[in-house]
Amino acid sequence: MVAAIALAADLGLGQPLEHILRSCIIGTRLADDVGASPDERDATYWVTLLMTAGCTAVSYEMSQVFGDDIAFRAGAAEMGASNLDQFRYILRSAGSGRGLLGRTKLRVDMLRTKMSMLERIFLDHCHVGMRLAERLGLGEPVVAAMSQVFARWDGKGLPQGVRGDDIALATRIANLANTVEIADRTGGVDAAIERARQFSGTEFDPALVEHWSQAAPKLLDGVDAESAWDRVVASQPSGRGALTEAELDDALDLLADYSDLKSPWLTGHSRAVAALAEASGRVAGLPESELLALRRAALVHDIGRNGVPNNIWDKRGPLTASDKERVRLHAYYTDRVLHRASRLSALAEVASAAHERSAGTGYPRGISGASLPLLGRILAASDAYNAMLEDRPHRPPLTRADAAAELRKAAREGELDGSAVDAVLAAAGHPVRRKPSTPAGLTAREVEVLVLAARGATTKALAAELGITPKTAGNHIERIYVKIGASSRAEAAMFAMQHGLVPSWETVEP
Repeated sequence: MVAAIALAADLGLGQPLEHILRSCIIGTRLADDVGASPDERDATYWVTLLMTAGCTAVSYEMSQVFGDDIAFRAGAAEMGASNLDQFRYILRSAGSGRGLLGRTKLRVDMLRTKMSMLERIFLDHCHVGMRLAERLGLGEPVVAAMSQVFARWDGKGLPQGVRGDDIALATRIANLANTVEIADRTGGVDAAIERARQFSGTEFDPALVEHWSQAAPKLLDGVDAESAWDRVVASQPSGRGALTEAELDDALDLLADYSDLKSPWLTGHSRAVAALAEASGRVAGLPESELLALRRAALVHDIGRNGVPNNIWDKRGPLTASDKERVRLHAYYTDRVLHRASRLSALAEVASAAHERSAGTGYPRGISGASLPLLGRILAASDAYNAMLEDRPHRPPLTRADAAAELRKAAREGELDGSAVDAVLAAAGHPVRRKPSTPAGLTAREVEVLVLAARGATTKALAAELGITPKTAGNHIERIYVKIGASSRAEAAMFAMQHGLVPSWETVEP
């Protein structure tokens, strides 16, 4: 679970997936090499994995200052080591996306207040990391070390006055490991040694840097091997077995909360969607095992939001075409994070389907009709309904009645699965329709055409049966196949049978 948070944090840093996992490998190797005690080594493991997690929680505030929070963090990883270099980078980045007057005012305010707004942001980052460590039960040494993530060896970091050996060894190693991983990945061992030396005596412990410089070739050997995930999970501190089912649910609740920290507009979104999806699945008659899978997938369906900057999520005006493309990526990021997270990979297919649409117009894969997993269809409808009830920067929340009307419209137009929409609306307390919506948004006429085609009727025979022209019948068939994701009569027949569309003794009028 901690490693899954680390993967999501990589997205917010603008770094490749497993950056933090590789940093953890480097950090724990360095801890062992300098003779750290078992407790210090264990703390190094957890602190390195969690040290950047707080980035998500302060993305909104960072965006107010720097515009694209992800671009700012990615650039900060490459800025010079001197105080002047860092000051220039921060001041140059402030006000990005604003007009000249806005940029100037912000920079003047930053100079006048001696960067106090940044101090608050960095301290909030630390506090969120501490709360995560507490909720995960990682122990007081880890919680204390997380409070020092922005501490510097020379005492010029945060908290103010914390310097030298007052900084936990785990924090000193974690900060060094985070920096040298990037340098090694982009420039090799020599670059990693040189980068550490640039910060020696200012940000980093000089004795630790010296040890690193001598041992770097050995400590970096094989770090870029195929799966950092497997090695990190295998090397977790002893005494911690696999999570129980109850512990897993608690941890997934934490991942949901972590996802929603990305923007204040999203607070509580994932838990609300999970509750509605589970209730909707119960209305649909799903067995308990599938209800559990649906709830868990809903909790993590937005973990990929961390990969999209807040100047898009929090934008008050309409999104540009470029903005929309970046938004679409968050569902792909969700899929990638979950697939890399071993036990959570079973949730990936459903979780990443939250923004797929029955007509094939959704993302990230653009799958349609029966290709969409049933649980994914329920999740998509639950997410859409809940989002409409929430306040957003570009619109006020809809009333429950208006949200229900929009959801039914999406079902009629084939965007959302009709049966899933009916289940969601019933679970949300709306009156049940006497005529339930049909699957994949099929109209009543299209159901008639589908049943006849599934039973082998030719286009000409179908047209004669329904009193329409063969051309119209052909057009119906083409639209139906697109909606249900079929390309043959056999697939159409399977879809019709699966969804109970073929008349039987129960449905035929006497």
